[in-house]
Amino acid sequence: MTLLTRVVVLCCLMVGSVAVSHAALPDFRQLVKDTSPAVVNISTVQRANQSARQFHGVPDDVPDIFRHFFGVPTPSPHGQNERTSLGSGFIVSRDGYILTNNHVVKDASEIVVRLNDRRELNATLVGSDPSSDLALLKVDAKRLPTVKIGDSDRLEVGEWVVAIGSPFGFDYSVTAGIVSAIGRNLPNENYVPFIQTDVAINPGNSGGPLFNLRGEVVGINSQIYTRSGGFMGVSFAIPMSVAVDVAEQLKEKGRVSRGWLGVVIQEVSKELADSFGLDKAAGALVAQVVRDGPAEQAGLQNGDIITHFSGHEIERSADLPHRVGRVSPGTKVPLDIVRQGKRETIQVTVGALPDGDGAEVAGSRSPSHENHRNRLALVVSDLNETQRQRVGDGVWVRAVNEGPAAQAGIVRDDVITMINGATIRNVADFERIVAQLPADRNIHVRIVRRGSAMFIPLRIPQ
Repeated sequence: MTLLTRVVVLCCLMVGSVAVSHAALPDFRQLVKDTSPAVVNISTVQRANQSARQFHGVPDDVPDIFRHFFGVPTPSPHGQNERTSLGSGFIVSRDGYILTNNHVVKDASEIVVRLNDRRELNATLVGSDPSSDLALLKVDAKRLPTVKIGDSDRLEVGEWVVAIGSPFGFDYSVTAGIVSAIGRNLPNENYVPFIQTDVAINPGNSGGPLFNLRGEVVGINSQIYTRSGGFMGVSFAIPMSVAVDVAEQLKEKGRVSRGWLGVVIQEVSKELADSFGLDKAAGALVAQVVRDGPAEQAGLQNGDIITHFSGHEIERSADLPHRVGRVSPGTKVPLDIVRQGKRETIQVTVGALPDGDGAEVAGSRSPSHENHRNRLALVVSDLNETQRQRVGDGVWVRAVNEGPAAQAGIVRDDVITMINGATIRNVADFERIVAQLPADRNIHVRIVRRGSAMFIPLRIPQ
């Protein structure tokens, strides 16, 4: 083979490789044509009886262009302030029901929906759910184009997805990327297992649809992770499996009912897993069982580790709330637990999530039977009657000296209720159990701190 022939063959191989690479990339053109008519732009007006001086200290005579840049409301002729926010949404029924984010329409006095054909319609708020950041709107129209709803539970990491929305008010902007992760749990977001993508999402995309390559909506774009205020490659969408359930409840009764177990849970660390005799750090550790709640009625105990809920594995503690939340109150489900190293299955009837509940350790303290010396280097005393009514049995930590407890993070005013699986009712129990603790291995201690129960790992040196 001559040198010229080799060069020609090599070039052909390179061209063929490029052609194959291009052929492997998806073509979104038809998807966008088919789905765009059902995507809408949402603008809202919020009115407040307050001066613009209350916003960032900006005086009334600042030009409107600067007010817009800094997000300061423009005073209306009637002495009120008006602020227009932009977001996205999509039509889910031909008679005018529209899904979007709650934060897009929150506190709005007026909601205007602009369709793909440039029509503008006033929308009414059917209902909203701050816990999932979803809202259902209704416009007075018929025979509207709708999206196809996909199965978000079938999404896989690496799958192509497309977003259509109005970032910064630029209507019907299309961005694409892949699914980066599924089942993401974000801080203070207990009821949504988010879809993480690298699709470019910016302010104004909120509430817009996330499509798979079949043109089905699999998520609602909701949040971005950013340090600059702009897109950084980490976006989060609410799965349609969550959104459909919420939308049906909002349409039917204007609010959302969620399942409730009545437990305070925490993550199982490697050290805690070792102290409980687990093979790996997984599951949801029950730090506190709410009195008279569904879990207590089913026999769940402090220190139990929930490994499966209704057949679904609980890898991390954050997996449990959204699993429970999606179960209708009154439903009986199996709960797989590990209790004192043994696996059990109990049946629990899921309750309805109350509007608010909580507990705290409070009340005056009249200590008795103080203990000044022990292997944990703690000074503890019995609880008074007020404390017992709030937290049950235990001992109050009056002082923490240098030693294993201090190194583990126990602080003054903690209430110790359990050590290494043994219940602590009083100082006598505390002294007896601490004296028998094994050395140089992880043990677990249950404490109540400012009303919140938790387990912490602790190790006593040789």
